[in-house]
Amino acid sequence: MKHDVGLKIFGERVVLVPYRREHVAKYHDWMGDAEILHLTGSERLTLQEEFEMQKTWEEDADKCTFIILNRDLYEKSADEVHSMVGDTNLFLNSNDDNHDETVGEIEIMIADKKFRRKGLASEALKLMMDYARQNLGKRKFLAKIKQDNESSIKLFERLGYKFVSKSDVFEEITLLYE
Repeated sequence: MKHDVGLKIFGERVVLVPYRREHVAKYHDWMGDAEILHLTGSERLTLQEEFEMQKTWEEDADKCTFIILNRDLYEKSADEVHSMVGDTNLFLNSNDDNHDETVGEIEIMIADKKFRRKGLASEALKLMMDYARQNLGKRKFLAKIKQDNESSIKLFERLGYKFVSKSDVFEEITLLYE
């Protein structure tokens, strides 16, 4: 999804910035981690494929992707790549049976392990949800999470998401925020 060039969404501890070309190499390094690949349900791409994927995500009107920066690191260095800790995504086309246009499918990843369990994911999710409400007309959010990703499940439940379904085929659960 195209965003204004200078778009930055500031929270207390994180800053969300649109996923751009300069972020790809570090993102690609993260996606070389077997645990991250499993928890995100992703496949390992080559660096060139990652650059191509970033370009399609940037241009696709149905996907909204932000890189999560650690605000302290960013304010000290003004270097987005150095400050990257994860990403958050929103798929704008509803995948539920009702095809409710107010629903967005949301994801979060804190890839840098030293920044996990510090409240950054919770803050980034809240910022993304606020952005989606104010700018994209989304009112409800779905999260599809690997069944064994207990910390993510607990995070979404703390934010008010409720269990909707379980898929043994995809080994994931779906939670809904209304």
